[in-house]
Amino acid sequence: MWRPHVAVLVVACVASAAGAGYYMHVRDARTFEAEENPEADALKKAYGPSRHSYAVEEWAIRDFFRDKRDGVFVDVGANHYKIASNTYYLETALHWSGIAVEPLTQFEADYKAHRPRTRFRAFFVGDVSNEAAKLYVLDKNTLVSSADRLFTEKQGKAPQAVEVPTITLNDLLDSEGVKTFDLLSLDIELWEPKALAGFDIDRFQPQLVCVEAHPQVRQQILDYFARHGYGLVGKYLRADINNLYFTPLK
Repeated sequence: MWRPHVAVLVVACVASAAGAGYYMHVRDARTFEAEENPEADALKKAYGPSRHSYAVEEWAIRDFFRDKRDGVFVDVGANHYKIASNTYYLETALHWSGIAVEPLTQFEADYKAHRPRTRFRAFFVGDVSNEAAKLYVLDKNTLVSSADRLFTEKQGKAPQAVEVPTITLNDLLDSEGVKTFDLLSLDIELWEPKALAGFDIDRFQPQLVCVEAHPQVRQQILDYFARHGYGLVGKYLRADINNLYFTPLK
């Protein structure tokens, strides 16, 4: 199986491996960029200055894979086809292909028009399939849509409740005929542990997982990857304060 030819520090995910030191608070990415951040600056120098992802995710992913071409991604919580996308550059510049999983169907037309190598699937990923979940959505900011109403309300008033169909990652990947893939990007606003509970990572073995890790669910995320033999990619801990990056330890 292909592994990246890049020097990275990988640390085992034990106890509070990243929680206490690096991630006491998740701050706005633009605020963090204005502060002194040599790790982020190094990524920006190598792969920037422009990007499509919200923060440094695109640069970190490119760095890990060394701009590998023709990879395969699964982008869960994909949202807009280009704005704040972790996978737009991979497809349009590096010829990657993959699946964009996003319950808000208003984004589907643009994926079909602008992302021909991406299959758009309108599901909410969780620990069960074939049920209906309530997603709380703000009219003017769909980037923070969540199944946790309080989480969405912190970003704006009076979110709309939308019923969306659920699916597990296992069922989705099996239905799409996916046996293994390179990158899993997971950003579903506090529902990441639920999505991971429905994912047999030992079977699919992605080489890199980029997962948003809010303080409320960070320990659950760390525990999941520790159980499955994945370690944190240490070189991105300071560069990206909002996400954790995991790779197999063996």
